[in-house]
Order: sequence, then C-alpha cells, then structure tokens
Amino acid sequence: MTRKPEVTVVGSFAVGLTMRAPKLPIFGETMLGTDFDMGPGGKGSNQAVATSRLGANSSLLAIIGEDKLAGIATDLYAAEGVDTSLLTVSKTRATGVGFIILNDKGENFIILDMGANEEMDATAVDRGEQRIAASDVVMTVLEIPTAAAIRAMELGRRHGAKTILNPAPARALPDGIFAHVDYLTPNESELRILLGLPADDPRSSRELAGELRRRGVRNVVVTLGRTGALILTDELDIMVPAIPVDVVDTTGAGDAFNSGFAVALAEGRDIVDAVRFGVCCGGLACTALGVISGLPDRARADALFEEAKKTVWKERT
Repeated sequence: MTRKPEVTVVGSFAVGLTMRAPKLPIFGETMLGTDFDMGPGGKGSNQAVATSRLGANSSLLAIIGEDKLAGIATDLYAAEGVDTSLLTVSKTRATGVGFIILNDKGENFIILDMGANEEMDATAVDRGEQRIAASDVVMTVLEIPTAAAIRAMELGRRHGAKTILNPAPARALPDGIFAHVDYLTPNESELRILLGLPADDPRSSRELAGELRRRGVRNVVVTLGRTGALILTDELDIMVPAIPVDVVDTTGAGDAFNSGFAVALAEGRDIVDAVRFGVCCGGLACTALGVISGLPDRARADALFEEAKKTVWKERT
C-alpha cells in the first residue's frame, strides 16, 4: 500500500499496576513480590499503541478521568503517535486501573476497575462515526459496555471497514452483534464463555468456534497461546503454529496479536498471512516484562515474520 492503513480502536484505558510473585496467591495469603511497575494499559489503549507502532494511522475512542493517572494516557499517546481526537474526559468517574500479578512462569491474573470506561455507550461511539467511516479496520474489546462494542461493529460494517471483535474480558453477548463482526478473536477460555459454557469446558475449540460461526460470525480466529491460532471460515479450517520464543511475560500477547492481525488486514493481506503476522507480534510481546515495552515495532515484527516463513511455516522461496 502506498498509504498508511487507517485503524480505529473503540476501547479502554487503564493504568496497570504489575508485580511479580513466586506463585499466584491464594485467599488471605500475604507474600513478598518484586519488579513493581506502574504504566499504561487497557486493551483498547494497548491495541491503539501497538497498531501505531506497526505503521498504522491509529485512533483511540476512549474515556479517561480527570485524575493524575489520566496523564499517563495522554503522555503515552503523544509519544506513540496515537490520534486522541476521540479521547474524552469524564467529570464523574476515575481513570480505569488494573492489578496484575505474574508468577515465575510468566502466567498472570488480573483484577480491573474500569472506572470511566464504563461510561462508554452507543452515543459516545457515534461521536467517532466520521473517523470510523475513514477506517480500513475498526476494532473493539469488552472492557467497555456491550452497547458501545456493538455500536462500534455496526458503524464499522455500515461504512465498509473490516470489523474485529476481541472479546476480552469475555461475557455472554447477544447473538445480534455477531452479524456485524467480520473477525472474532477469542482465546480458548473466552471462546467458551461467549457460548455460556465454563471456561474449562472439555469440548474442542474447533467445535465451539463452529458454533460461533453458526451464530453469525464470518471468521473466527482462536488464539491458542504457545500452540498458535486456529482459523475457521467458510473456506478454511487450519492451524497457524506459534513462533518459539523465550517467554518472560504473557500479559500483552493477546493485544499484540490482535494489533498485528488488524494492521495486516488493513494493508490488504489475506487472513492466513494476517494471522501469521499477528502470531509473530504476539510472540515478540512475550519476550519483555510489561505490556507497552513488549509491543513490537514494525521492523522486529517483519524480521520475525520473514524468519518464520523459512523455519516455522517452511515456505519455499
């Protein structure tokens, strides 16, 4: 493409407070941790930054508070080149915040208070319609109210953008939203929760992804962590293997995957190529502590993609 792809993220900002512990705590337990870090987070924000780093003109439609934590957001977007013309300030709710505990394996659990993000509604999304209309891809997450996520997908579809719903954190959704979703990108537990099942339901992810397609989703891409990603469409039922990396912190891997996938789609690449690029971005995100520091730039992502074509996907040159 001769121009930069246009990506609009309708999503969330929250400040992440991260600490490493020898194991994940149980109720009532106090333990000593290390490596405390405070920095920007929220899945929508992460994806706006990541798509900008990967070469897109990225715009974030989100709501923050009037408190000191809000400055972490505005400073970040100024540094990363994210368009903030659709960023609004709540007079009544605090900026979102999340507490993240990592164990020695790089696994995590997260507790969120989404604060001002909860004021997002369909009317707030409508204020971004002009920008959405100019977008190649519109992305949204579920750290905002369902009505706002639905509206983002509706407007994206109305104006001919490719629409991506990253259903995290997962919850049951009305089937009507799926008709507006071109690409649904759950992980394995999110896939099950979307269907009203326990997060550890033993049925295969392929079977359950097929059920979501029957509810109206055109293309389902299930992220499988260290295994890779499953693509299920009218024409495809394939696995894209993961890229072996030294895992330090998995916290931002899903956001990096979705961002790489979105930018590749916005550039006109096919779904397999886009998932492969996303897998590379997700893998790179696991190699650094902290979300923002782990989100790859375009040069690193392209380099790993080219290497993976030879070593992982065994393509002939």
